[in-house]
Amino acid sequence: MDTSDQETMPPLKDFLLTYFMPEKCYDHFFIYFNFMHVPCLKIILSKTVGIWILMGIVIAPLPQIWKVLWSGSSNGLCLTSIFLELLAISTHAAFCYTQNFPIGAWGESLFALIQIAVLALLIQHYRGKTIKGVYFLALYCGFMFLLASPLTPVSVVWTLHEWNVLLVIAGRFFQAGSNFKYGHTGQLSALSVFLVFLGSLGRIFSSLQAFLSQVRCMHWPVVAVECCLHRS
Repeated sequence: MDTSDQETMPPLKDFLLTYFMPEKCYDHFFIYFNFMHVPCLKIILSKTVGIWILMGIVIAPLPQIWKVLWSGSSNGLCLTSIFLELLAISTHAAFCYTQNFPIGAWGESLFALIQIAVLALLIQHYRGKTIKGVYFLALYCGFMFLLASPLTPVSVVWTLHEWNVLLVIAGRFFQAGSNFKYGHTGQLSALSVFLVFLGSLGRIFSSLQAFLSQVRCMHWPVVAVECCLHRS
C-alpha cells in the first residue's frame, strides 16, 4: 500500500502543481486538509477557467473541420461569419506580435487562425469554388504579413484590435441569421459551438476577476448567448 502511494503520489503532485495550484495550496489541501482555503480555491478556479478558455479557442474549430470533411458538405456555414472571425483573431495575433508579447500569451490565437483559414478554404472547396478559396488564402497570407510588418503603423493595428469585439459579435449574428433564414444549422458542429460557449463563460469569469473594462467584459456574454442561438 505504501509502495503504491509512493509510486502514484509524486506524478499526481507534479500534475497538480504544474497545471492547477502552487505548492502551498497543495499543502493546504492534501496535508492540512483545509479544503475551504479561499485564496487557493480562487487560484484553482482561475487555472480551470484558463483551461476552458484554451479549449474554446484552440480546440473549437477542429470538430467543425472534421464534420465538414466527414460529410463532404459545408451547408449551413456562413462564410461571412468565418471571415469576420478570422479577421478578429488575425488582428489580435498581429497586435500581440507587434507589441512583442511572449508567444505563450497569444500562441493559441495563431493555432486558431490557421484552423479557421483551413475551414474557410474547405467551405469554398465544397461549394465548387476551390480556386477562389486558394486565391483568398494567398491574399490572407499577404494581409497577415503586411499587418505584422513595420510597414503598417502601430495605430492601425491598435484600431483593428479594438474592433475585435464588434467583428466577433457581427460574425456570430451573421451565422445565427443564416440559421434562421434556412431553417436549419446544416453542418454546423454542435461540439464546436459548445466549446466556444464554454470558452466564453471562462472569458466572462477572467474578465470580471481582472476588472477589465465593461465593454470588453460584456463582449463574451453576448458571444455566449449567440452560441445558444446557433443551436436553437
